[in-house]
Amino acid sequence: QVQLVESGGGLVQPGGSLRLSCAASGIIFSHYTMVWYRQAPGKQRELVATITSDGSTNYADSMKGRFAISRDNSKNTVYLQMNSLKPEDTAVYHCNAVYVSTPLRYDYWGQGTQVTVSS
Repeated sequence: QVQLVESGGGLVQPGGSLRLSCAASGIIFSHYTMVWYRQAPGKQRELVATITSDGSTNYADSMKGRFAISRDNSKNTVYLQMNSLKPEDTAVYHCNAVYVSTPLRYDYWGQGTQVTVSS
């Protein structure tokens, strides 16, 4: 059974930092591209950051320079370090594991962790 379990969310003041974690089980973690998404109330889901199996990273423009995605394959965990947080970063953050071997696609999601940025 595949599980992705996010943790590390919470309430933080503007300008503060949080580090989210997503622990995976039931998959060959090192083979998967890992993605962080977020969804704020009343808004569409938004891609935050991606890290491929070889460690290449990509970020949404609004997160560049503030957020950093990393992975530890020995721990089957992906991280999202979030700095200089703003109220508009408030959302539920989900991790997503994707593996494509055409024509197959394996796609798994966590339940999410709430991040609230407020004074």
